Amino acid sequence: MTELPRELRTPCYVIDRALLRNNLETLKSVQDMTGCKILLAQKAFAMWSVSDLIREYLWGTSASSLNEARLGREEFGGELHFCAPGIREDEFDELLQLCDHIVFNSFSQWKRCKDRIEDNERNISCGLRINPNHSEVKTAIYDPCAAGSRMGILPEFFESETLEGISGFHFHNLCELNSDALQRTLAAVEDNFFDYLPEIEWINFGGGHHITRPDYDIDLLCDLISDFSRRYDVQIYLEPGEAVALNTGVLIASVLDIVHNDLDIAVLDTSAATHMPDVLEMPYRPEIRGAGKPGENPYTYRLAGPSCLAGDVIGDYSFKQPLQPGSRLVFGDMAHYTMVKNNTFNGINLPDIVIRNEDGSFKLQRRFGYEDFKNRLS
Repeated sequence: MTELPRELRTPCYVIDRALLRNNLETLKSVQDMTGCKILLAQKAFAMWSVSDLIREYLWGTSASSLNEARLGREEFGGELHFCAPGIREDEFDELLQLCDHIVFNSFSQWKRCKDRIEDNERNISCGLRINPNHSEVKTAIYDPCAAGSRMGILPEFFESETLEGISGFHFHNLCELNSDALQRTLAAVEDNFFDYLPEIEWINFGGGHHITRPDYDIDLLCDLISDFSRRYDVQIYLEPGEAVALNTGVLIASVLDIVHNDLDIAVLDTSAATHMPDVLEMPYRPEIRGAGKPGENPYTYRLAGPSCLAGDVIGDYSFKQPLQPGSRLVFGDMAHYTMVKNNTFNGINLPDIVIRNEDGSFKLQRRFGYEDFKNRLS
C-alpha cells in the first residue's frame, strides 16, 4: 500500500482491493492445482463490501453463528458451511434454510438434530468435527486441540455405529502456520481415524493455513491435498480466514498527547483494547511503518490507547523523528481479526472503514458514530 492521503480521518482501517486480489489469486491457484475448494472463514474477515471480489475466486464461506450464516448467504454466495461448539434450538430451523454443510461438534449434538435434518426438504451434507489430538499452536487460547478443549470428537469417544447420515469430517488445529504443521496433523488424523476415512465423501482441513505469507510452502500444501484426496477419494475443503486478508489493510492512527512516566508515552486515538484486540489476546506486537524496536531509532515511545483500561498498551517503538500531537502512525496487517472483533468499550468510536480501489482511488465505506455505540446497549 503506497501513499495514504492526509485527508483520511483517523483512526481508520484502509483495505486495499489490489492486495486482496493478489491473495485471492494465490488461493485460486491452490484450488486449480489440487481440486480442493477454499472457503472464506468469516470469523477472521467478514467485510462484505468486498464480497464481489471474493466471489470471483473462492468457493463460498464458513460460519459459526446464525448471523455469520445469514451474512454468508446474503452477501458472499457460494457454498455455506456451518460448524459451532453449540447450536441454539431456536436458531436451528433457520440454519437449515441457509446452510449447505452442517458440521456437528459432538455425537450428542448430531443425534439431537439428525431427525430434523432428514425431515428437511433441502439436501444438507452433514459432517462431524474430529479432534486429531495433536497440537501445533503455541498460544493456548488459540489451540483447539489443547487439553480440555471442547472442540471436536476425540478418537477414544468415536461412535462408529452412528455414522449413518454423515458425509464428511472437519478438523481444525492450526493458527498462522505453514504446511509442515498440516503434514504432521494429517499423520495424526490418519493414525486416529484411519478406519473411518474410506467411508466419507469430503473432509475439511479447517483454517490457520497461512497460504499467502511469502515463506509459505505452497508446493507441500498442494502435494498433501492431492495425495490425501487421491488415497481416500474425497473432496477436500480449506477454510482460511487470515490468508484471505493477510497484509491487505492498515490501521491509521494519530497521536493525541505525549506524557512521561519512566519513559515517553504517546496516547493515540486508536486502542489495542477496542480496535485491535488480538494485540492483547494473542498477544503480539504489530508492525508500524517507519518504526523500529525500542532504542533502534533516536526516539522511543510507549504507544497506548485512549481508553481507561490501564493495560491498553500497544507496545514500545522507536522513531527517527520525535512524535507530537497530530503525528500519524500506520499499523500494518490490520484487515483480519480487527473489524470482526472490535468494540465500543468506553464509548470509543469505531474506526472508519476505507477501501483503496484498484485504480488507486479511496472510498469511505463506513463511518461510525454515537448511534452505533448507543444502539448496542439497549
